Amino acid sequence: MSTLLMLLGMVALVLINVPIAIAIGLVALAGTIAAHGTDDMLNLALTMYEGARSFPLLAIPLFVLAGGIMNAGGISQRLINFCMALLGSIRGGLAMVSIGAAMFFAEISGSAVADVAALGSILIPGMKRKGYPAEFAAATNSSAASLAIIIPPSIPMILYGTIANVSVVQLFVSGVVPGLIGGFGLMGAAYWYARRYNFPIEQAFSLGQLWRAFREAAWAFLLPVIILGGIFGGFVTATEGAGLAVLAALFVGGVIYREYDLRFLYKLTVDGAVQTAVVMLLIATSAVLGLHLTEAKVPQMVAQGLIDLTSNRYAVLAVLNILFFVLGFFLHSAAAIILVVPIVMPLVHLVGIDPVHFGIIVTLNLAIGQQTPPVASVLITSCSIAKTDIWATSRWNLPYVAVLIAVLLLVTYVPMTAMALVDLFYR
Repeated sequence: MSTLLMLLGMVALVLINVPIAIAIGLVALAGTIAAHGTDDMLNLALTMYEGARSFPLLAIPLFVLAGGIMNAGGISQRLINFCMALLGSIRGGLAMVSIGAAMFFAEISGSAVADVAALGSILIPGMKRKGYPAEFAAATNSSAASLAIIIPPSIPMILYGTIANVSVVQLFVSGVVPGLIGGFGLMGAAYWYARRYNFPIEQAFSLGQLWRAFREAAWAFLLPVIILGGIFGGFVTATEGAGLAVLAALFVGGVIYREYDLRFLYKLTVDGAVQTAVVMLLIATSAVLGLHLTEAKVPQMVAQGLIDLTSNRYAVLAVLNILFFVLGFFLHSAAAIILVVPIVMPLVHLVGIDPVHFGIIVTLNLAIGQQTPPVASVLITSCSIAKTDIWATSRWNLPYVAVLIAVLLLVTYVPMTAMALVDLFYR
């Protein structure tokens, strides 16, 4: 009963616009006092500190910073130019370019919000000038940006790995195939739109232009090779790989391309610091809530309650998919991971679900949640760039969301889609 009251209290606080990290902290404090009195309050600060000091979490601000450096150093523009030379001859080419560039950018930034802010600020105005509907431009760039949390490196995967005590590197590897399937699926949906609405062909294909664009972007292409090669090859950890991403982006943007916009870089750095602070406060306050729930044996009770209904692994996965899908309407990805994963992990282990497999399932659900209002953090960012209404944009976004849901179902019920590379290299 006390747990239910805490949940209702947290929902009430969120509904009156109390920041979710503060709401979690207040509810956790109230629950701790109700269970143990004020004697344990001295330990709360230490619990918050210990919860937020995990070494893998250092990768979050570093990957966000690497994405900002890419955009300020001209790297993003060269990736776009290459994608334009490669895909611009297809009907609706700018939509294809948006998705292709997002797939490249995803291999360094790990943040969907950073992806749509960096690429959308260039591509959405360009699509509008070419006559694409503003809502279509916003929807395309928004859904493409969510590939950033599926294709490695991924900030939500880092969070999940830290909380669930799972290898972040294996999580990264599990996202490669689903991310590629999702990217090509989004391109298929964009092409369907292009044929239906007769969107323009941007330019004739030119092998010479493609070669020039490739040479210009060659250093940019080396970044994911260096970073992901180092991580997957076991030479660096995910956190060290994030630091390597920053150094590599600084070298390519500052030494090779020499195009730094320092004012823009400063703004992106500040934005990244704010994003990181929000996530870290969420982690710190959720550590207190997690401690209280663990002492109250809530995760075990949830697991046993569902097991009493069914012990079928795929039925349990269906229930968890529905749970995360619904939560995606109301919670940011970090909050959903921090609040729900510690509660459901005993159930995941109990029915024999591979925690790495479950991690990519959670990540795909969060990618969908980034596109479903009212929260829809990535969609809102894209709409603000395009100056469009979020609900009108959501109608254009439905085929893209359907693609992401199809990938989620494929990964859920054909586990080898995500796990084949993990089993090949790590097991």
